[in-house]
Amino acid sequence: MRYLIAFLWKHSFFFLFVFLECIAFLLMINSQNYQGTVIINSTNQFTGTLNTIYTNITDYFSLRKSNQQLLEENTKLHNLILTYQNDSIPIMHDTTYEYIGARVISNSVHHRNNYIRLNKGSNDGVEIDMGVVSDKGIVGIVIGVSKNFSTVMSLLHKDSKVSAKIKKNNQLANIVWEKIDYQRGKLDHIPTHLLLLQGDTIITSGNSLIFPEGINIGFVEHYFQNEGENLNSASILFATDFNALHHVYIIKNKQKKEIQELINEVENE
Repeated sequence: MRYLIAFLWKHSFFFLFVFLECIAFLLMINSQNYQGTVIINSTNQFTGTLNTIYTNITDYFSLRKSNQQLLEENTKLHNLILTYQNDSIPIMHDTTYEYIGARVISNSVHHRNNYIRLNKGSNDGVEIDMGVVSDKGIVGIVIGVSKNFSTVMSLLHKDSKVSAKIKKNNQLANIVWEKIDYQRGKLDHIPTHLLLLQGDTIITSGNSLIFPEGINIGFVEHYFQNEGENLNSASILFATDFNALHHVYIIKNKQKKEIQELINEVENE
């Protein structure tokens, strides 16, 4: 204690000077003169910048949680059973399909055969041959499953072939990928009497047990009339941006097993 008192007494003029400067500074801030305004504005700018940096950091770390919450909410919307017509009459949606939200943990778009890995597996009800879609359109088909993860054969694969139809006339065709780039595919087996226009929508046909009818696949970019052939083709822009996949939905056909058993019975007769 004695040493502290001695230290304060020795430097008393310095501490007095700091004390008086603080008083002068407070008086200047509280005054309405130009200096007070400049100080306040500078302080606001500094604290505002700090608050912005802090907010950006906290937003970044909470982004993953927010995305997960959004995915769960969208999955619930996909799985809604009841809706209302004319604000009073409830109608049942097609309950054949159930959607499982998943996050993309790895993805490729520049190989001849591209695959996507998801953070959902058999523990979540995922099985082989389930379809996968994004919020924009189809993505691929599940080909491998472990307890907590699954592997998807992307639409960007040489063996990928999806049954499609032209939305405006319900005519059937097929979608394949020719390794042009990850944004484009090929619509083939188009009857020659059909004329496609740029921007025509291509959707899933619903003729398989994997994808429901009406999911976007892409939009016609160029239509090719193949002279001397019975079928034409077109290049399409995929609805899904495969290079920016983060969250997807795995589609479970709850009646697939029953339908497949009926198909097998007919084929075995």
